[in-house]
This record gives sequence, structure tokens and C-alpha cells, in this order.
Amino acid sequence: MADASSAHDHRPSRPSLAQVRAVAQPPEVLARGNAEHWTGDLYLRRLSPHLTRVLIPTPLSANGVTTLMMVAGWAAAGALLVPGLWGALLGALLAQLQMLLDCSDGEIARWKGLSGPVGIFLDKVGHYTVEAAIALALGWRAAGLVGGQEQDPAQWFGYAFAGAFLATFLVINKALNEMVHASRAAVGLGPLPDTAAARAVPASTVLGSLRRLARLLPFHRMFHSIEMTLVTLAVALLGLLLGEELAAARLQVVVMAVVIVPVTIGHAFAILASGRLRRGVAA
Repeated sequence: MADASSAHDHRPSRPSLAQVRAVAQPPEVLARGNAEHWTGDLYLRRLSPHLTRVLIPTPLSANGVTTLMMVAGWAAAGALLVPGLWGALLGALLAQLQMLLDCSDGEIARWKGLSGPVGIFLDKVGHYTVEAAIALALGWRAAGLVGGQEQDPAQWFGYAFAGAFLATFLVINKALNEMVHASRAAVGLGPLPDTAAARAVPASTVLGSLRRLARLLPFHRMFHSIEMTLVTLAVALLGLLLGEELAAARLQVVVMAVVIVPVTIGHAFAILASGRLRRGVAA
């Protein structure tokens, strides 16, 4: 990454909370509508300056915090392999920690005057691998292999495959956004602005109607790490109450594996129908 800026040289090593917020959370960061997860708007961006303030005096770089974010996410996936409510609860808590660290790594980079492609690359590797790992873990959780809940290969293989299928389409769905940026760069277009206008689909089209429906029932959002772990926690609680924990986990992974297909196809068509790949949309 780049060397620290001269502005960073004059910043205190033990800043106040107000100083951290002023530098690490500028208005353009807080206003990023599409890039910001709903938990960031709701509470994580309020909590992250406290963590960032603690991390600033340490030797950890922004990339080091991003690495911790990855580890927390992978640990969330691992926790979901534990059957029952406790594994689901631990997975949900670790996913929250992952997203908190995801807020903090950028704040550390802004405070220390460090930014560059390495940090962006690590962040993307983290999100892709974590969300795919959680999907795979849901398949193994539904298979019932951990804890010896299921021994018959004919029973568990299908659910493990459903988790792998979910992970594959989840990665494809995420990669569509990267394909937009790569396609624009290939023809010399600037970065895609993070505005509603750039993402808009004509309201008079079928896709426009479907997007309005998706805003009312945002089921497409369940495929992020936090949502997947929260859904898993809710399913585990319901399964415990009904005395059908394994059956509930199996229903969850099958439903998610089915739903991810139209979500991915709809995402691709929404990109083509919007202005994201047109020359008129510029930063």
C-alpha cells in the first residue's frame, strides 16, 4: 500500500472518538447507499469508531484488520457446523464481528493515510470466501454429518450438494457486480457512481416492476453473511421449538438453493436493463 500521508504524521496515536469520526467517517463514506450494508446504517457505523480508536495505537495495519475480518467470517462458517441453537448463535455473533471489522479496516486506512489495491483485493477475497464458506457450512449442517445425526450417504449427500450449489450461485451473483466494473474499464469508462440513478431500471418494464416488489420483499438480501447467519439462527430456534432441528436446517438450505437461481438471473437482467453498462453513466 501507499506510504502514510503527511497529514497522518500530525495525527495523535491515541485520538479521541470525535477525532476518529471526523477523519475515518467522512460524509462521502456515510452516504454510500449501495456500498453500505444495512447494519452499517443501523448500528455498526456507530460502534466501529470505538473499535477503530482501540486499534489505531496497535501495530495492526488496515490490511491486518481485513485479515481479522476474514478469520471472523470463516469462524462464523465453522460455527454453523455445530448442530443446534448454540452453533447458529455463535455463527450469527461472529458474522456481526466480521462486519464490524469490515467497517474498521477502512477507517484505519483513512486514519493512517494508507489506501491501495491490496486492501481492496483482500476485502473482496474476504467477502467472497466467507459467504461461500457459510453456504457450504449450511449444506453440511443440513447433511447432519457433524454430531453423527445422519449416517446414510443417500440422505446426507443431497443436502451437502445443495450447500455447494448455493455457494456456487452465490459467488456468481456477487461476481456480476465485478463484471460490471471490469466491462466498463475494458472500454475506458470511469468507475460506476454509487447512485440510485446509475442502478435504476426503467419503471415501465417488467424488471422495474419486479425491482419494486423486491424492495417490499427483499428476499434477495438474505445471501449476505449476516443475513444467512441470522436466518440460520431463526431456523435453529424454530427447529428447537418444534423438535425438528435437522428437518428445519434441511428445509432452509433447499429453499435458499432454489431461491438463489432466480435472484442471480434477475440480477444479471437488471444490470443489462440499467445504465450501468452504458457510456452515459460516468463517475
